[in-house]
Amino acid sequence: MADRPSDEKVRLHAVVHGHVQGVYFRATTQREAVQRGLTGWVRNRWDGTVEVVAEGPRSALASFEIFLHQGPPGAHVTHVDIAYSEATGEFSGFHIRY
Repeated sequence: MADRPSDEKVRLHAVVHGHVQGVYFRATTQREAVQRGLTGWVRNRWDGTVEVVAEGPRSALASFEIFLHQGPPGAHVTHVDIAYSEATGEFSGFHIRY
């Protein structure tokens, strides 16, 4: 398989596990995504996890993935399920879904 360029746009889908609700995880995730020029969304799920879909350059998503493994102060991330796929370009910004 050929190496993929770091500026190739891709989609990251993540489910963040641990103590990640009630600690400003969504707001901090939105800020981190916007700073990296990513589009997509973040939301709390009924099972206590946080779900994230983000699109942008592979290099920006790599640093965003590092943030997701740490989270904001007060969060305790135990693990993150991550899958990459092709970007669709469907998002116009990065939003918190309720």
